[in-house]
Amino acid sequence: MAPAAPFSYPHRHLLGIVGLSAEVIDELLQLSEGYVEQNRQLDKKQATLRGRTQINLFFESSTRTRTSFELAGKRLGADVINMSVEGSAIKKGETLIDTAMTLNAMHPDVLVVRHPESGAVNLLAQKVDCAVINAGDGSHEHPTQALLDALTIRRRKRSLEGLIVAICGDVRHSRVARSNIHLLNTMGAQTRVVAPPTLLPPNIDRLGVSVFHDMYEGLAGADIVMMLRLQTERMYSAYFPSLREYFRYYGLDRDKLAAAKPDALVMHPGPMNRGVEIDTELADDIDRSVIREQVEMGVAVRMACLEILAGRFDNTASGEQLAGAAK
Repeated sequence: MAPAAPFSYPHRHLLGIVGLSAEVIDELLQLSEGYVEQNRQLDKKQATLRGRTQINLFFESSTRTRTSFELAGKRLGADVINMSVEGSAIKKGETLIDTAMTLNAMHPDVLVVRHPESGAVNLLAQKVDCAVINAGDGSHEHPTQALLDALTIRRRKRSLEGLIVAICGDVRHSRVARSNIHLLNTMGAQTRVVAPPTLLPPNIDRLGVSVFHDMYEGLAGADIVMMLRLQTERMYSAYFPSLREYFRYYGLDRDKLAAAKPDALVMHPGPMNRGVEIDTELADDIDRSVIREQVEMGVAVRMACLEILAGRFDNTASGEQLAGAAK
Protein backbone atom coordinates (compact mmCIF):
# COMPACT_ATOMS: atom_id res chain seq x y z
CA MET A 1 0.00 0.00 0.00
CA ALA A 2 1.03 3.61 -0.50
CA PRO A 3 2.66 5.31 2.48
CA ALA A 4 0.13 7.18 4.62
CA ALA A 5 2.38 9.92 5.95
CA PRO A 6 1.51 13.17 4.12
CA PHE A 7 3.99 15.78 3.04
CA SER A 8 3.47 19.42 2.28
CA TYR A 9 3.42 19.89 -1.50
CA PRO A 10 4.00 23.64 -1.86
CA HIS A 11 2.29 24.20 -5.23
CA ARG A 12 -1.28 24.34 -6.49
CA HIS A 13 -0.45 22.63 -9.80
CA LEU A 14 2.23 20.44 -11.38
CA LEU A 15 3.19 22.44 -14.46
CA GLY A 16 6.89 21.58 -14.65
CA ILE A 17 9.95 20.36 -12.80
CA VAL A 18 11.33 23.89 -12.61
CA GLY A 19 10.57 25.20 -9.13
CA LEU A 20 10.43 21.79 -7.44
CA SER A 21 13.03 21.32 -4.73
CA ALA A 22 15.06 18.16 -4.27
CA GLU A 23 13.05 17.46 -1.10
CA VAL A 24 9.71 17.66 -2.91
CA ILE A 25 10.95 15.48 -5.77
CA ASP A 26 12.22 12.92 -3.28
CA GLU A 27 8.89 12.88 -1.44
CA LEU A 28 6.98 12.36 -4.71
CA LEU A 29 9.28 9.47 -5.61
CA GLN A 30 8.85 7.93 -2.15
CA LEU A 31 5.06 8.09 -2.49
CA SER A 32 5.32 6.57 -5.96
CA GLU A 33 7.33 3.64 -4.57
CA GLY A 34 4.34 2.52 -2.53
CA TYR A 35 2.11 2.56 -5.57
CA VAL A 36 4.53 0.37 -7.53
CA GLU A 37 3.93 -2.39 -5.01
CA GLN A 38 0.17 -1.79 -4.93
CA ASN A 39 -0.05 -2.04 -8.72
CA ARG A 40 1.56 -5.49 -8.58
CA GLN A 41 -1.19 -6.81 -6.30
CA LEU A 42 -4.31 -8.62 -7.49
CA ASP A 43 -6.52 -5.90 -6.00
CA LYS A 44 -5.15 -2.64 -7.38
CA LYS A 45 -7.94 -0.26 -6.40
CA GLN A 46 -8.41 1.97 -3.40
CA ALA A 47 -10.70 4.86 -2.47
CA THR A 48 -8.21 7.70 -2.00
CA LEU A 49 -9.91 9.84 -4.66
CA ARG A 50 -13.43 8.55 -4.20
CA GLY A 51 -15.86 11.35 -5.05
CA ARG A 52 -13.23 13.30 -6.98
CA THR A 53 -13.45 14.04 -10.70
CA GLN A 54 -10.48 13.87 -13.06
CA ILE A 55 -10.70 15.17 -16.62
CA ASN A 56 -8.04 14.17 -19.15
CA LEU A 57 -7.89 16.86 -21.83
CA PHE A 58 -5.47 15.88 -24.58
CA PHE A 59 -5.03 18.23 -27.54
CA GLU A 60 -2.34 15.88 -28.89
CA SER A 61 -2.62 12.15 -29.46
CA SER A 62 -1.10 9.95 -26.78
CA THR A 63 -1.13 6.29 -25.83
CA ARG A 64 1.19 5.83 -22.84
CA THR A 65 0.57 9.09 -21.02
CA ARG A 66 -3.21 9.25 -21.38
CA THR A 67 -3.71 5.56 -20.62
CA SER A 68 -1.48 5.67 -17.55
CA PHE A 69 -3.25 8.78 -16.20
CA GLU A 70 -6.59 7.07 -16.78
CA LEU A 71 -5.43 3.92 -15.00
CA ALA A 72 -3.91 5.96 -12.19
CA GLY A 73 -7.15 7.86 -11.55
CA LYS A 74 -9.34 4.78 -11.68
CA ARG A 75 -7.07 2.81 -9.35
CA LEU A 76 -7.38 5.66 -6.85
CA GLY A 77 -11.18 5.57 -7.12
CA ALA A 78 -11.68 8.82 -9.05
CA ASP A 79 -14.34 9.42 -11.68
CA VAL A 80 -12.23 9.76 -14.83
CA ILE A 81 -13.43 11.48 -17.99
CA ASN A 82 -11.45 11.45 -21.23
CA MET A 83 -12.35 14.44 -23.40
CA SER A 84 -12.04 13.93 -27.13
CA VAL A 85 -10.74 17.14 -28.67
CA GLU A 86 -11.64 15.88 -32.14
CA GLY A 87 -15.34 15.91 -31.31
CA SER A 88 -15.40 18.91 -28.99
CA ALA A 89 -16.24 22.59 -29.34
CA ILE A 90 -12.50 23.25 -29.61
CA LYS A 91 -12.63 21.97 -33.18
CA LYS A 92 -15.50 24.39 -33.80
CA GLY A 93 -13.37 27.41 -32.91
CA GLU A 94 -13.67 27.62 -29.14
CA THR A 95 -10.62 29.23 -27.54
CA LEU A 96 -8.50 27.61 -24.86
CA ILE A 97 -9.73 30.15 -22.30
CA ASP A 98 -13.37 29.46 -23.19
CA THR A 99 -12.70 25.75 -22.80
CA ALA A 100 -11.11 26.38 -19.39
CA MET A 101 -14.09 28.43 -18.24
CA THR A 102 -16.53 25.76 -19.46
CA LEU A 103 -14.70 22.97 -17.66
CA ASN A 104 -14.30 25.09 -14.54
CA ALA A 105 -18.08 25.50 -14.33
CA MET A 106 -18.34 21.70 -14.02
CA HIS A 107 -16.22 21.74 -10.82
CA PRO A 108 -13.64 19.05 -11.60
CA ASP A 109 -10.97 18.37 -9.01
CA VAL A 110 -8.04 17.90 -11.39
CA LEU A 111 -7.37 18.51 -15.07
CA VAL A 112 -4.67 16.54 -16.86
CA VAL A 113 -3.75 18.52 -19.97
CA ARG A 114 -1.54 17.89 -23.00
CA HIS A 115 -1.21 20.67 -25.58
CA PRO A 116 1.02 21.22 -28.64
CA GLU A 117 1.86 24.81 -27.67
CA SER A 118 4.43 25.65 -24.99
CA GLY A 119 2.83 27.60 -22.15
CA ALA A 120 -0.76 26.65 -23.01
CA VAL A 121 -1.19 24.45 -19.93
CA ASN A 122 0.08 27.24 -17.70
CA LEU A 123 -2.44 29.63 -19.26
CA LEU A 124 -5.29 27.21 -18.70
CA ALA A 125 -4.21 26.66 -15.08
CA GLN A 126 -4.64 30.39 -14.42
CA LYS A 127 -8.31 30.20 -15.44
CA VAL A 128 -9.56 27.26 -13.38
CA ASP A 129 -10.12 26.60 -9.69
CA CYS A 130 -9.00 22.97 -9.72
CA ALA A 131 -5.53 21.48 -9.81
CA VAL A 132 -3.83 21.09 -13.20
CA ILE A 133 -1.20 18.53 -14.18
CA ASN A 134 0.90 19.21 -17.25
CA ALA A 135 0.97 16.05 -19.40
CA GLY A 136 3.26 17.77 -21.92
CA ASP A 137 3.11 21.22 -23.51
CA GLY A 138 4.87 21.80 -26.81
CA SER A 139 8.65 21.62 -26.41
CA HIS A 140 8.45 23.03 -22.89
CA GLU A 141 7.99 20.41 -20.13
CA HIS A 142 6.66 16.94 -19.34
CA PRO A 143 7.11 16.70 -15.56
CA THR A 144 5.56 13.29 -14.88
CA GLN A 145 7.82 11.71 -17.52
CA ALA A 146 10.89 13.08 -15.75
CA LEU A 147 9.56 11.80 -12.43
CA LEU A 148 8.92 8.30 -13.78
CA ASP A 149 12.37 8.27 -15.39
CA ALA A 150 13.88 9.28 -12.05
CA LEU A 151 11.95 6.55 -10.23
CA THR A 152 13.11 3.96 -12.77
CA ILE A 153 16.74 5.01 -12.35
CA ARG A 154 16.57 5.22 -8.57
CA ARG A 155 15.11 1.73 -8.20
CA ARG A 156 18.03 0.33 -10.20
CA LYS A 157 20.87 2.61 -9.04
CA ARG A 158 19.59 3.51 -5.51
CA SER A 159 20.35 7.21 -5.98
CA LEU A 160 20.52 9.84 -8.71
CA GLU A 161 23.31 11.80 -7.08
CA GLY A 162 26.63 11.54 -8.90
CA LEU A 163 25.30 9.50 -11.83
CA ILE A 164 26.38 10.41 -15.35
CA VAL A 165 23.28 10.59 -17.54
CA ALA A 166 23.58 11.06 -21.31
CA ILE A 167 20.44 12.36 -23.04
CA CYS A 168 20.77 11.66 -26.75
CA GLY A 169 18.95 12.66 -29.90
CA ASP A 170 16.36 15.29 -30.66
CA VAL A 171 16.93 17.56 -27.67
CA ARG A 172 15.77 20.62 -29.60
CA HIS A 173 12.12 19.57 -29.75
CA SER A 174 11.97 17.44 -26.61
CA ARG A 175 9.98 18.46 -23.53
CA VAL A 176 11.13 15.17 -22.00
CA ALA A 177 14.76 16.30 -22.28
CA ARG A 178 14.05 19.65 -20.63
CA SER A 179 12.17 18.20 -17.68
CA ASN A 180 14.81 15.52 -17.18
CA ILE A 181 17.64 18.05 -17.32
CA HIS A 182 16.00 20.15 -14.60
CA LEU A 183 15.28 17.13 -12.40
CA LEU A 184 18.67 15.46 -12.81
CA ASN A 185 20.55 18.66 -12.06
CA THR A 186 18.37 19.29 -9.01
CA MET A 187 19.07 15.78 -7.70
CA GLY A 188 22.83 16.01 -8.19
CA ALA A 189 23.40 13.99 -11.35
CA GLN A 190 25.89 14.97 -14.05
CA THR A 191 23.86 15.57 -17.19
CA ARG A 192 25.12 15.40 -20.75
CA VAL A 193 23.33 16.01 -24.04
CA VAL A 194 24.50 14.28 -27.21
CA ALA A 195 23.13 15.38 -30.57
CA PRO A 196 24.02 16.96 -33.91
CA PRO A 197 24.16 20.77 -33.65
CA THR A 198 20.90 21.05 -35.63
CA LEU A 199 19.01 19.09 -32.95
CA LEU A 200 20.19 21.16 -30.00
CA PRO A 201 18.38 24.31 -28.85
CA PRO A 202 20.34 27.58 -28.68
CA ASN A 203 22.34 28.11 -25.48
CA ILE A 204 21.64 24.60 -24.20
CA ASP A 205 24.81 24.80 -22.09
CA ARG A 206 23.10 27.42 -19.90
CA LEU A 207 20.93 24.62 -18.49
CA GLY A 208 23.97 23.18 -16.75
CA VAL A 209 24.70 20.32 -19.14
CA SER A 210 27.81 19.15 -20.95
CA VAL A 211 27.35 19.20 -24.73
CA PHE A 212 28.67 16.52 -27.10
CA HIS A 213 28.23 15.98 -30.82
CA ASP A 214 29.88 12.54 -30.92
CA MET A 215 28.09 9.55 -29.40
CA TYR A 216 31.25 7.73 -28.37
CA GLU A 217 32.55 10.76 -26.50
CA GLY A 218 29.17 11.60 -25.00
CA LEU A 219 28.53 8.06 -23.75
CA ALA A 220 32.02 7.53 -22.31
CA GLY A 221 31.61 6.37 -18.71
CA ALA A 222 27.86 7.04 -18.63
CA ASP A 223 25.61 5.27 -16.09
CA ILE A 224 22.39 6.00 -17.98
CA VAL A 225 21.81 6.39 -21.72
CA MET A 226 18.49 8.10 -22.37
CA MET A 227 17.47 8.08 -26.02
CA LEU A 228 14.89 10.52 -27.40
CA ARG A 229 12.31 10.18 -30.13
CA LEU A 230 12.83 12.11 -33.35
CA GLN A 231 9.88 14.51 -33.24
CA THR A 232 9.37 14.86 -36.95
CA GLU A 233 5.93 16.42 -36.40
CA ARG A 234 7.68 19.49 -34.97
CA MET A 235 10.30 19.70 -37.72
CA TYR A 236 9.64 22.19 -40.50
CA SER A 237 13.02 21.93 -42.21
CA ALA A 238 15.79 19.38 -42.76
CA TYR A 239 17.66 18.72 -39.50
CA PHE A 240 19.64 15.71 -40.79
CA PRO A 241 20.34 14.19 -44.24
CA SER A 242 18.42 10.90 -43.85
CA LEU A 243 17.14 8.42 -41.25
CA ARG A 244 19.82 5.95 -42.30
CA GLU A 245 22.59 8.48 -41.71
CA TYR A 246 21.01 9.56 -38.42
CA PHE A 247 21.09 5.99 -37.11
CA ARG A 248 24.65 5.55 -38.28
CA TYR A 249 25.90 8.47 -36.20
CA TYR A 250 23.33 8.93 -33.43
CA GLY A 251 21.25 5.75 -33.22
CA LEU A 252 22.09 3.58 -30.21
CA ASP A 253 23.59 0.18 -30.93
CA ARG A 254 25.89 -2.13 -29.00
CA ASP A 255 29.00 -0.61 -30.50
CA LYS A 256 28.17 2.88 -29.23
CA LEU A 257 26.82 1.58 -25.91
CA ALA A 258 30.18 -0.11 -25.27
CA ALA A 259 31.59 3.36 -24.54
CA ALA A 260 29.33 3.63 -21.48
CA LYS A 261 29.81 1.73 -18.23
CA PRO A 262 29.31 -2.06 -18.45
CA ASP A 263 26.15 -1.82 -16.34
CA ALA A 264 24.75 1.31 -18.02
CA LEU A 265 20.98 1.31 -18.41
CA VAL A 266 19.18 2.18 -21.65
CA MET A 267 16.03 4.31 -21.56
CA HIS A 268 13.52 5.72 -24.06
CA PRO A 269 10.29 7.62 -23.34
CA GLY A 270 8.49 6.04 -26.29
CA PRO A 271 7.18 5.59 -28.81
CA MET A 272 10.39 4.24 -30.29
CA ASN A 273 11.47 4.43 -33.90
CA ARG A 274 13.33 1.12 -34.02
CA GLY A 275 16.35 1.15 -36.28
CA VAL A 276 16.42 4.96 -36.19
CA GLU A 277 16.92 6.00 -32.55
CA ILE A 278 17.75 2.59 -31.15
CA ASP A 279 18.63 -0.89 -32.37
CA THR A 280 15.75 -3.35 -31.93
CA GLU A 281 17.85 -6.03 -30.23
CA LEU A 282 19.17 -3.52 -27.71
CA ALA A 283 15.72 -2.06 -27.02
CA ASP A 284 14.52 -5.55 -26.06
CA ASP A 285 17.59 -6.55 -24.04
CA ILE A 286 16.22 -7.30 -20.56
CA ASP A 287 19.66 -6.84 -19.00
CA ARG A 288 20.30 -3.33 -20.32
CA SER A 289 16.95 -1.84 -21.34
CA VAL A 290 14.50 -0.49 -18.72
CA ILE A 291 12.03 0.85 -21.29
CA ARG A 292 9.20 -1.42 -20.12
CA GLU A 293 9.92 -0.53 -16.51
CA GLN A 294 9.49 3.13 -17.43
CA VAL A 295 5.94 2.37 -18.55
CA GLU A 296 5.18 0.57 -15.27
CA MET A 297 6.66 3.40 -13.20
CA GLY A 298 4.50 5.87 -15.11
CA VAL A 299 1.28 4.60 -13.55
CA ALA A 300 2.73 4.71 -10.04
CA VAL A 301 4.13 8.24 -10.44
CA ARG A 302 0.86 9.55 -11.84
CA MET A 303 -1.04 7.98 -8.97
CA ALA A 304 1.21 9.83 -6.54
CA CYS A 305 0.76 13.14 -8.38
CA LEU A 306 -3.02 12.72 -8.53
CA GLU A 307 -3.19 11.90 -4.82
CA ILE A 308 -1.20 14.98 -3.89
CA LEU A 309 -3.04 17.37 -6.20
CA ALA A 310 -6.60 16.01 -6.20
CA GLY A 311 -6.78 14.25 -2.88
CA ARG A 312 -5.15 16.68 -0.48
CA PHE A 313 -6.53 20.03 -1.59
CA ASP A 314 -9.90 21.52 -0.67
CA ASN A 315 -11.39 22.73 -3.96
CA THR A 316 -14.06 24.66 -2.09
CA ALA A 317 -11.47 27.33 -1.19
CA SER A 318 -12.29 30.93 -1.95
CA GLY A 319 -11.03 32.75 -5.03
CA GLU A 320 -8.51 34.66 -2.92
CA GLN A 321 -7.11 31.46 -1.47
CA LEU A 322 -6.87 29.86 -4.90
CA ALA A 323 -5.12 32.87 -6.36
CA GLY A 324 -2.53 32.73 -3.61
CA ALA A 325 -2.04 28.98 -3.91
CA ALA A 326 -1.43 29.25 -7.65
CA LYS A 327 1.65 31.41 -7.15
